[in-house]
Amino acid sequence: MAEDQATAAMETSKVEEKQPETKEAEAPGVTTTKRIIVAIDESDSSFYALQWVIDHFSTLLMTTEGAEAEGGLLTVVHVQPTFHHFAPFPAGPGATAAVYPPSLMIESVKKTKQETSAALVLRALQMCRAKQIRSETLVFEGKAKEIICQAVEQMHVDLLVVGSRGLGKIRRALIGSVSDYCAHHANCPILIVKPPKEITS
Repeated sequence: MAEDQATAAMETSKVEEKQPETKEAEAPGVTTTKRIIVAIDESDSSFYALQWVIDHFSTLLMTTEGAEAEGGLLTVVHVQPTFHHFAPFPAGPGATAAVYPPSLMIESVKKTKQETSAALVLRALQMCRAKQIRSETLVFEGKAKEIICQAVEQMHVDLLVVGSRGLGKIRRALIGSVSDYCAHHANCPILIVKPPKEITS
């Protein structure tokens, strides 16, 4: 298991450094590769969305002879929240100060984030490999809803798939919804997969 996580982390590091490719005009009669992005996080609803895509798009995404030219590619995207090295707190009337955590704490948080991402990526890859799905993984850092939309635009995605976490009206108003934001800003068709109630409850 540790070896698999290390491998997943290595694959993640490689794809992080890859620059977005510029889409070139194709010759007449050449079939283009269809690219689908599924955004995942720690929630069960996001993995339900991934499994839904695997089940319903397996014919397009399966690794078969000639898939490089005629098949599809499933890109699993995970966005880590940005870690801030300081935290502001009130220091008196009209003033604030910043608290900087020890370097050991910073390294511990970074390591935990990397391990969490590696575990999520490994789980996603195992789901894809079980159905022989042609796939890749990308891990970014920042605000998930903004990074996902940027990735969609830069990689010329044909379909974006996200899970619905079933946020209540108050939470949706306060923190916003990734699916709502992507529905209004993603530069491609978007499919929001709503999981069964037992997953969101």
